[in-house]
Amino acid sequence: MAIDLHQLPETDPAMILRYRDRQFAAELLAVAILHLDLFTWLGERDGADLQTICEHFGLKTRPVDVMLTLAVANGYLRRHADGRFELTTLAIEHLTAGSPWYLGPYYEPLRGNNAYMGFLQVLQTDRPANWQAKEDTDNWHDAMAKTDFAESFTALMHSRGLALGQHLASSLQAAGILNSGLLLDVAGGSGIYSACILAIAPQLRAVVLEQPPVDQIARRELSRFGLDPRCQVLSGEMFQANWPRCQVLLLSNVLHDWDLPEIRLLLQKACTALEPGGWLVVHEAFLEEEKDGPLPVAEYSALLMHITQGRCYAPFEIRSAAEGLPLTWKEFHPTIADRGWLAAQRR
Repeated sequence: MAIDLHQLPETDPAMILRYRDRQFAAELLAVAILHLDLFTWLGERDGADLQTICEHFGLKTRPVDVMLTLAVANGYLRRHADGRFELTTLAIEHLTAGSPWYLGPYYEPLRGNNAYMGFLQVLQTDRPANWQAKEDTDNWHDAMAKTDFAESFTALMHSRGLALGQHLASSLQAAGILNSGLLLDVAGGSGIYSACILAIAPQLRAVVLEQPPVDQIARRELSRFGLDPRCQVLSGEMFQANWPRCQVLLLSNVLHDWDLPEIRLLLQKACTALEPGGWLVVHEAFLEEEKDGPLPVAEYSALLMHITQGRCYAPFEIRSAAEGLPLTWKEFHPTIADRGWLAAQRR
């Protein structure tokens, strides 16, 4: 069926995507309840901050941050201004082992399954677990170098990207971001986001930067939209390649695959590539500034933490990673399906 990039869907697919995005959240909660007995431990003291929790249990910062954010978003913990996490009444009654209403046994069937054990690995080592918690698969980063996996994963992202890309493009156009010049779509997958933007911004050209074998997939998909003259694919690994100069630079669903040091490096490369006055656009599922929700994004962050080196971020975390860089950040813009974009103008 031919796709009209100009015709936006009438509905928001958030409730469909959320079932997939929350896939492993229950196993992460089970690890906190059963293996760590985190809530009982927190109940025995006047709360604890992230560093204290990591040191006590011998765990790594990034995955513990995701676990605690999930607990806060669910209403099990309160995050205080001083960084301490404290139990709520809900957790005291139902997640501490001494309570008559303790629900730990309800999670016992999850103990030891592949996703559960994968979370233990990530919490203890900060290395991603196997794709989809399967014993015979690589982690996502390694698997993307293999053609069969790259084809299936890129198709997965492409199916989601059409509606998300159309709404992103429409929102960027309304905000006056899409001026003339070159759009650089870094790690752009099939190129679906570039395609959606070019469809409504005829004054733009685009380059999709992708590593093999995804670069060939992008060339194939973009040709189906008839965008060959206006959209090229540049082969290269984003951390190693030289990024071409551009007026708009898109990082769509990229930063959530990486930890803050890698994000800092990508933002530095973005500043080098952007012309003065150009726009950096970060399109993601963002946490709220207080990192107390929204729950669907905190659940999605658990999935990302399991399979990648990243997680979901609040806008302030992205801005903090860019501290000292010549970027002027603008307000966050929500779109659909728990996603939105954050933009900064290159000074």
